[in-house]
Amino acid sequence: MLQRTLKKVALILLVVVTYQNWGRIEHLIDPPDEADAQRYSQARVVMYSTSWCGYCKQTRRWLDSKGIAYRDYDIETSQEGRQAYEALGGRGIPLLDVNGRLLRDFSPEQVENALR
Repeated sequence: MLQRTLKKVALILLVVVTYQNWGRIEHLIDPPDEADAQRYSQARVVMYSTSWCGYCKQTRRWLDSKGIAYRDYDIETSQEGRQAYEALGGRGIPLLDVNGRLLRDFSPEQVENALR
C-alpha cells in the first residue's frame, strides 16, 4: 500500500516538474534556428514578476522555449527588484525590459520585435 502511494506521489511530482520546465524541454526538442539563436544569445532581458502570476509563468515558459536568457526579479521577495520595478513606473506584471525597451504585458510578437 505504501509503495503504491509513493509511486503516485512520484508520478505527480514528475508531472509538476515537467509542467514547470516545459519551456526548457521544448527548447531541447525544437531549438531555434541559428540566426535566432545568435540574436537571442545577445539579448538583454529583465523580467519583473511574481511567483503566482499566470502571465509571468507563460512568459518564462516562452523565453525558456526560445532559449532566451533572462534575469527574473520577483517583486514580492526581491527588494532590489521591487525598487527597479517602481523606478520604471511598474504598473502590472510581467514587466519586461528587452534591450532597453519596456513591455508592460507579455506578447511574443512584441518581444520578438524588441529583440531585433
